[in-house]
Amino acid sequence: MTDHRCLTDRRSMIVAGAALVGACAVNPQLPRPTRSDSPFVRVEGTGFRRGDEAYRYAGANIWYAAWLGADTAYGDRARLGRELDRLQALGIRNLRILGSAELSPLKNSITPAFRDESATYNQDLLAGLDWTLAEMAKRDMTAVVYLTNFWEWSGGMMTYLYWVNGGRYINMNDPAHPWPEFADFNAAFYTSGQAQAMYRDYVRAVVGRTNSVTGRRYAEDPTVMAWQLANEPRPGGSEAVAVPNLPNFYRWIDQTARYIKTLAPDQLVCTGSEGLKGSIEREAVVLDAHRSPAIDYLTAHIWPNNWSWMDAGNLAGTYDAGAAKVADYLDTHVRLATTLGKPLVIEEFGYPRDGADAYDPAVSTHFKDRFYRQIYAAVEASARAGGPLAGSNFWAWNGEARTPHRDYRFQRGDLGYMGDPPHEPQGWYGVFDSDASTQAVIRAHATALAGI
Repeated sequence: MTDHRCLTDRRSMIVAGAALVGACAVNPQLPRPTRSDSPFVRVEGTGFRRGDEAYRYAGANIWYAAWLGADTAYGDRARLGRELDRLQALGIRNLRILGSAELSPLKNSITPAFRDESATYNQDLLAGLDWTLAEMAKRDMTAVVYLTNFWEWSGGMMTYLYWVNGGRYINMNDPAHPWPEFADFNAAFYTSGQAQAMYRDYVRAVVGRTNSVTGRRYAEDPTVMAWQLANEPRPGGSEAVAVPNLPNFYRWIDQTARYIKTLAPDQLVCTGSEGLKGSIEREAVVLDAHRSPAIDYLTAHIWPNNWSWMDAGNLAGTYDAGAAKVADYLDTHVRLATTLGKPLVIEEFGYPRDGADAYDPAVSTHFKDRFYRQIYAAVEASARAGGPLAGSNFWAWNGEARTPHRDYRFQRGDLGYMGDPPHEPQGWYGVFDSDASTQAVIRAHATALAGI
């Protein structure tokens, strides 16, 4: 365990962070737009383009790709290649992957991590990210790379706070600290100059990295479609904390996005927001969080089971009511994207297998497939109408992984990484390589989208 009293390094981080904030304040100019003949994905109006063609995509989440890509005992480059081949065969063009993880005392956080509180980062995992991007480039896939996490399973903002506040933290789902205490505590990240300076140092190291496999700078690699500030950042859990914190939240979004633009002017930047559910259910918060000219497009996540829009134990009786709320959520975010004149991506959507507490790949996916078809139909309809809904990433790809544990729980040291993160039952939302019906839905959507 590293000593938290490393004052010299921390003081230099604070100075660096303050300099970056000041630079953003006095130099609000953004880099010039990407040229139309560039291989980078760019925004035009409410759509994406790559070269002279519209860029719409069926995508997936595969947070663990860099871990598989690492040339270590915990890595498995051969499996990564097989998983990418499977996804390519489905017509998947974009992968949302984790480009950070903070070594953390938080329960269920993943190890190894990309970094601890020192300025020495995990070169094995960074090389795993290098390998992943190089393999994706061979398959003409693009990546959205998120740079920290609001939640605990990869360390995230709570861990940055832990490093600078004397070692205080709260575990998510701790009965002694019920919701919304975790989210409210975490919101202090947006006012902590120390925590943000450490985060920006890492952002600079990753966005400015040169790929050890290809020799190409990340910022010059069109494989990277977008850098994402965080997974599901939100201003707080309760209105009592979130509302007064909104100016800090917006400032962090704008200044960080502008900073990334100075490092990678040809690549897109997005927030990673859930949309309304991560915005204290206020449309104005969604709009204001995405108004910055340095934020290129909107994101939204849809979780009917997590949000109690349906009952996993009675899918037949509650699916339709949940589907109506999903339709309204989609329509609302399409309207918000249209208001801002920016594209929209549904970059997370997930649904359980048929039946409560059903995690085994042998369990059917009838209702999950219906849910996927609903999301995909909305994307296709928007594409045909010239609307802003430009892509989606299902959560998530499990591939050939299978849990060895009867309780379906992740244990530290497990190497069979799944799309279901370590804090969730393994098999809850992920798509296995044996899920033929779900894969047929994905393949049909990718084909339809390519034909529009």
